[in-house]
Amino acid sequence: MKIVVIIARILLGAIFAAFGLNAFLHFLPKWLPPGLAGQFVGAMFQSRYILFVGAIEVICGALLLVDRYVPFALTILAPIIVNILLFTFLLPPVGWQPGVLAAILWIILFIHYRQYFSCIFVQRAS
Repeated sequence: MKIVVIIARILLGAIFAAFGLNAFLHFLPKWLPPGLAGQFVGAMFQSRYILFVGAIEVICGALLLVDRYVPFALTILAPIIVNILLFTFLLPPVGWQPGVLAAILWIILFIHYRQYFSCIFVQRAS
């Protein structure tokens, strides 16, 4: 299980570091999907919101790659992954595979680091 966790952590870190850096360096081809999905992506680029998301992805990806503050990185990446999944499932012309892969890797890491998240699953806080 330890090897699976290391592989999942490195893969998830590499995915988010690479795609986060792409927001700044533009080394992957930029394409806009057709329809409403393209309008949404275009709005994110024009408003520069994508730079904020890219910075968060790079920081969390780097934290995962260097194996520091992993529960913190997982906490920050969770809403990003949820938004990726919602985007790919609600705005159909985009591929769903990268989002599902990121979610599976995140779940593997969450299960391994679940003891660090136990304090947020308290029914009643005093």
